[in-house]
Amino acid sequence: MQKEHYLINPWQIIEEGFNPKNQEASESIFSLGNGKMGQRANFEEYYSGKTLQGNYVAGVYYPDKTRVGWWKNGYPEYFAKVLNAPNWMYLDINVNGSRLDLAKAEIGNFRRTLHMKHSLLQRNCSLSIGGVELEIESERFLSIVKDEIAAIKYSIKAVSADVDLILESAIDLDVHNKDSNYDEYFWNIMSQSAANEFSTAQTQTKKSLFEVAYAIKHAFKLGDNDVTLHAEPMSIEHKRTGYRFTHKLKKGETLILYKYAGICSSLNYASGLLKNAAISVCESAFTLGYENLKKEHCSAWENIWHHADIQIEGDEAAQQGIRFNIFQLYQTYTGTDHRLNIGPKGFTGEKYGGSTYWDTEAYCIPFYLHTAPQNVARQLLSYRYKQLDKAIENAAKLGFKNGAALYPMVTMNGEECHNEWEITFEEIHRNGAIAYAIYYYLKYTKDYSYLFEGGLEVLVAIARFWAQRFNWSEAKQQYVMLGVTGPNEYENNVNNNWYTNYIARWCIQYAGEALAHCQALNSKDSELIQAKVGLHAEELNHWKSISENIHFPYDEKLDVFLQQEGYLDKEQRFADDLNPNERPINQHWSWDRILRSCFIKQADVLQGIFFFEDDFSVDQIKRNFDFYEPRTVHESSLSPCVHAILAAKLGYEEKAYEMYLRTSRLDLDDYNKEVHEGLHITSMAGTWMSVVLGFGGLRMRDGVLHFNPVLPKQWKAFKFTIRHRDCLIEVNANNNEVKVSLLEGELLGVAVHGIEKTLRPNTPEAWSAKI
Repeated sequence: MQKEHYLINPWQIIEEGFNPKNQEASESIFSLGNGKMGQRANFEEYYSGKTLQGNYVAGVYYPDKTRVGWWKNGYPEYFAKVLNAPNWMYLDINVNGSRLDLAKAEIGNFRRTLHMKHSLLQRNCSLSIGGVELEIESERFLSIVKDEIAAIKYSIKAVSADVDLILESAIDLDVHNKDSNYDEYFWNIMSQSAANEFSTAQTQTKKSLFEVAYAIKHAFKLGDNDVTLHAEPMSIEHKRTGYRFTHKLKKGETLILYKYAGICSSLNYASGLLKNAAISVCESAFTLGYENLKKEHCSAWENIWHHADIQIEGDEAAQQGIRFNIFQLYQTYTGTDHRLNIGPKGFTGEKYGGSTYWDTEAYCIPFYLHTAPQNVARQLLSYRYKQLDKAIENAAKLGFKNGAALYPMVTMNGEECHNEWEITFEEIHRNGAIAYAIYYYLKYTKDYSYLFEGGLEVLVAIARFWAQRFNWSEAKQQYVMLGVTGPNEYENNVNNNWYTNYIARWCIQYAGEALAHCQALNSKDSELIQAKVGLHAEELNHWKSISENIHFPYDEKLDVFLQQEGYLDKEQRFADDLNPNERPINQHWSWDRILRSCFIKQADVLQGIFFFEDDFSVDQIKRNFDFYEPRTVHESSLSPCVHAILAAKLGYEEKAYEMYLRTSRLDLDDYNKEVHEGLHITSMAGTWMSVVLGFGGLRMRDGVLHFNPVLPKQWKAFKFTIRHRDCLIEVNANNNEVKVSLLEGELLGVAVHGIEKTLRPNTPEAWSAKI
């Protein structure tokens, strides 16, 4: 895809003109979701061109068998696959005997628009088929209010002549994953029927036995008038259930189809109730009507934007980028179901299996904590506590004891289901992110009740893992950690990855601090938790001994922390020296060549400095940034945001802006040439952090919110809101001043450029832009 394929617009993503080569990428970009289900922007009607079909139901997956040439103790038995689910919006349109297919029709005007403010997908198209000119308009949404409802408004206008229409509208059950082996089907069809104006189907996944039921119902208008079309049930032999409608459409007339769908899963209903539940949901949508459904859906989205919007003045590309990221995050996760989490691709593609990664804790927790009600972030923490037993089982499979927990790199239900050795067994730093998320949440909320309701147990189990993972080195007379992979996945099986060692030590220390805090708050309940997990003073003393004697690689000449032992043995080159035709290197180089290079996939040492910024002087941060950023190829979506935040702190405004554009427009401009596979949802939370923590300078110090705004020269001003406990705060910065307003809540003390003031409701306080 070429950059600037989509028009720059602050509230919309617009594609003008149809290019089949871009179709799969656009299917990702224009995806829709409502937290409970989602879909790629496939055309409603039949399309014979290259496409990645994708309809997804949250929490539904398939445990595909892990296939390797050998088997090792502790290796995951399966890897999870997010499943392409039956297609509720299927249309097949025949015009005067010719099938409507945009891959074969002569297309005139074409415009596809994603309205981010209201989560609506629209398409306008003029075309010629069999010598007949038609105009097509479609609009669809997945209700954010009634999250089991989906709806389409689809119109056909006969422009040049009368036409005989045959319109088949169905639930298409003939679906499979692109990554399936030998066109394997992952769904069993339990029932399908078309009767009493409803088309219904109930399906079941193989192995995991999730069930999903569908019901669809239709209404038609001819112009402004309701009309009834002749309808016949379709044959079910092609795994489709629906109705065939016929109509003689006169020249100049427009036929409008309203299609309503109810989609219910066994996560919420018993098997025997599913079909009727789907029918009931569909009937409620039909009764309420398309425009009323749309109105309440749009109103709910406006409320989301009221709390989460970021406004950038003077740079529409930057503005479009941040809103696209916020929009996709809220399409993916709404916090209404404690069993769900945030997959790296969300509802936009099959890659990464739709599973939970450490991305949630490292990147998404701050976003949801500061833009959604506090219980949403707490629910994400509770998700991990509910899977603590599985994390302990995962560690036990690898030989760890005494309740040590290793949280999975990839999971659907708490079990590890990642099938690459160097990730599954070596990239153990993910354990640290779980603990860090608890720390971040408590720092901003002071909701210490969470420690007593699961948080402390998680911290102890993680600390036990790290204490057992370190081993004493006689040669170094220190504790070391061998055979790991840090955040930089272009290094495998290294010794003493600086970031992993640092966050492991911090986890051990923080578990002890959290325990002491619990004892101070409620000694009785604290002692009950200690008894439950079998924690004694002897073990705490052992933790202390380890944390005080850990080896950290360091180069005295360069005065930088070494990513791992031996890093400087590599030929030292800069990313800018690479041949542009060989980038991304992961698509052009062998894995052997990548592993032997000095190039860094994403922030590694700098990830640790970002997390623990207050542990280091500005000079230390600068030296390490200056050393590592030029060697970083940013081929992980998680990389640019960390660099943008640190660059903003260091006053590297151009670098901060460059990294911000890269993270905010990563998918819109397809930097890594992979958007056709789906969007990078979890890294989009990092984009939000780039603005609020980076250019906004948000920090919590000594219980006070601090802001240190930095305005890129490309911007005239920027404004964002954040939730903080019971308050909603607006920060508005330009070249002259910084205004901070308390939109909701009582008195609140904040600091800008180190100067503290007390905010009062509806009374903005102003600071000079530069101190």
